[in-house]
Amino acid sequence: MAKTSKKPVTARGELTRQKLLAAAESEFGEKGFHTASVSSITRRAGVAQGTFYIYYSSKEEILRELVRFMSRKLRHALTEATRGVSDRIEIERLGLLAFLKFAVEDKNLYRVVLESQFIDESIYREYYEHMANMYQMRLERAQQAGQIRKTSAYGQAWALMGIGSFLGLRYGVWEDRVPPDDVIEAALAFIRGGLMPEEATRQALS
Repeated sequence: MAKTSKKPVTARGELTRQKLLAAAESEFGEKGFHTASVSSITRRAGVAQGTFYIYYSSKEEILRELVRFMSRKLRHALTEATRGVSDRIEIERLGLLAFLKFAVEDKNLYRVVLESQFIDESIYREYYEHMANMYQMRLERAQQAGQIRKTSAYGQAWALMGIGSFLGLRYGVWEDRVPPDDVIEAALAFIRGGLMPEEATRQALS
């Protein structure tokens, strides 16, 4: 079992930990995991190299912490973007737009998650499986309310995550921008068509 990071007991310690995380995010995102080093992380954070090991035992450990941080930060961004909205199709629209914006603004974190599959596959799988499980529960509730098509909510969750992930990679990471409007609309049309209840889909096509 991977060793967990040491939780600071003082405000000053928490500030130092946050500096190390921010520095590691920049180092890994800009240089890649293997090129970045503990010394380069601590230099960027402005702390002594020995301080790193008060909080983390290795580069791998701080990478895992960053992946979990990305998960929490993304969930918060999506929650804020869809707060007060009850219609599932509209939630998907707002959520996709928020995710694509997030992929641009936090592209270093996004790169960290992508690279983690080659460093520690278990944390990479944990990131997506945790997200898919939470997504599944929300989609099941929408199915029960008659808002979306009744089928495998788990399958829906992974398909929807795939759309966002690859658009985020193609534009946010590779080009540092959100996708063009026509690309976003094409994705949203695909999502609407796949999620709308079958009767509503038939009516829309008739």
